[in-house]
Formats: sequence, structure tokens, C-alpha cells
Amino acid sequence: MKKAKKEVRQSKTKGMFKQNKKIEIHSFESVLKEFSKDKEFVRAYNEELQRHRLAKQIRSLRIAQNMTQRFVAQKTGMPQSVIARIESGQSGISLDTLGRVAHAFGKDIQLA
Repeated sequence: MKKAKKEVRQSKTKGMFKQNKKIEIHSFESVLKEFSKDKEFVRAYNEELQRHRLAKQIRSLRIAQNMTQRFVAQKTGMPQSVIARIESGQSGISLDTLGRVAHAFGKDIQLA
């Protein structure tokens, strides 16, 4: 039984290499231009850009004020891992959390 399974796996692997499909490579700019025709994509893309800009700004403020993530976490009452996640820009941040972080830096939130 084990031998039969092994032969099937080998034949599947061999089959993958026999196919001669053409692979097309596109630049980021050309893909972005194509997807930018979709309004939903543009909205989501802009939200991601804003989140990453905010994350970069928070990190820059922390470094400029010679603060560690641990220190900011203590001032906000949050774990250091939350501060790291915010600075990475990989996850969203609530307005309440943003307010606590801003307060740790002696800043206010202003919505334009």
C-alpha cells in the first residue's frame, strides 16, 4: 500500500514539470494601474496606506522622544506587544487606543 501511494506522488510531481505554461511577469505599477479601475480596491488601498503612515508616524514620535515600546506601553496601560503591533501597521487601531497612544506622547488627535 505504501509503495502505491509513493508512486502516485511521484507521478504527480513529474506531471507538474512536463507542463510548459508561459509565465507573465508584471510590474507593480502596471498591476496597480489595472486594479485602480476598481473603486472598492482604491478605497481599501488608501485605507492601508493611511494605516501604514500612522504606524510610521507613531514609531517616529516614539524614537524622537527617546521612548521604548515598553515605556509607551506602561504609559498607555497596554502590553508592549500591542505597541509593536501598532507600529508594524499590520493591524488596525481603534480611536480609543489611538487616543491613549497620543496622550503618551503628549499629543492630541485632530480629525481633518
